Amino acid sequence: MTDPFSVWEFERKARKKEFYQVAGVDEVGRGPLAGPVVSAAVILPDDFSVTGVTDSKRLSPKVRNRLFEEIYASASAVGIGIVDPVEIDRINIFQASLAAMKMAVRNLEPAPECLLIDGQHRIDEDVAQETIVKGDLKSISIAAASIVAKVTRDRIMERYSAEFPEYGFSSHKGYPTKAHTAAIKDYGWCPIHRRTFRGVCEHRHRYYSINGRNAGA
Repeated sequence: MTDPFSVWEFERKARKKEFYQVAGVDEVGRGPLAGPVVSAAVILPDDFSVTGVTDSKRLSPKVRNRLFEEIYASASAVGIGIVDPVEIDRINIFQASLAAMKMAVRNLEPAPECLLIDGQHRIDEDVAQETIVKGDLKSISIAAASIVAKVTRDRIMERYSAEFPEYGFSSHKGYPTKAHTAAIKDYGWCPIHRRTFRGVCEHRHRYYSINGRNAGA
């Protein structure tokens, strides 16, 4: 069982430095072949009492969805950043991830005084920052952000699944599963595919049309 004190350690250290609006920041969606990269920034109050908040990858979809609602209900602030596949192809996935995190932070109200960022990379924002490798296991705020980002992206991909049913986005969320890569081979790429990614770019001569037929690019 995770020590409840330890998952607040980074937040407590920040508050000792007189940073009172401390935001955890995380992103999801670097690996998929389709869909956006999504980031969340979450500021939690001192009396946040929702239990079970941890790295979203360790939670079932049912638990993630429940915690998503509880985090939104209890958080002091939540910000979301979304960068679409066209922009991902234009600037690359690394830069798109940083852009999504910056967007999420700028969408916070109140504005944060300190950021706890999952991973190794700071964002281009004039605010105190600390990067934490595996931060979604070490910081309650980053864990909350990981859940919000994951559920937000999953729901986006479920909507896309209804629009492009041939690809089965509701099941794999755009990740390169065998079923997804087979669908790309069968139907070509569709408007939400990342055309610069391996697994998609090989099929750039074929694209999905709204009536289910393929046409040359």
